[in-house]
Amino acid sequence: MAGMKGLKKTRRIQIIIVAFVALALSTALIGYAMKDGINFFRSPSQVATMPPKAGEVFRLGGLVEVGSLVRGQGDVITFKITDTKDIIPVAFKGVLPDLFAEGAGVIAMGQMQDGTFVASEILAKHDEKYMPKEVIDALKAQGVYKAAGS
Repeated sequence: MAGMKGLKKTRRIQIIIVAFVALALSTALIGYAMKDGINFFRSPSQVATMPPKAGEVFRLGGLVEVGSLVRGQGDVITFKITDTKDIIPVAFKGVLPDLFAEGAGVIAMGQMQDGTFVASEILAKHDEKYMPKEVIDALKAQGVYKAAGS
């Protein structure tokens, strides 16, 4: 009978070790995935309440504020991204996607510099009805999202 108890204890220790290794591995993978900050999404409200670290690259999403789009000197374009609660000014140098429009959902990739989100990439939606899931979630959090057709 004593042998059975010892075996159970050994088995339990093996399970704990395996679980610990799996946890450590998944934590390391998440850390590795986030080292670029590529997968990190924030709404304007999240940026306002929890400012990102300097130089942190992340995705900012929301609606392009109506009346905020300015095609400036050279090829720098400025506009504002809002989730109807907070507004983040954006500066982008490059060509905007065809479906980029005021009042439409948008996700920009870049980093904050002196209070302005400097975008390296604008990820446009596929068609006028499509809105990125993260943007919908951010708008729902503000209580302003209404599903199409409702």
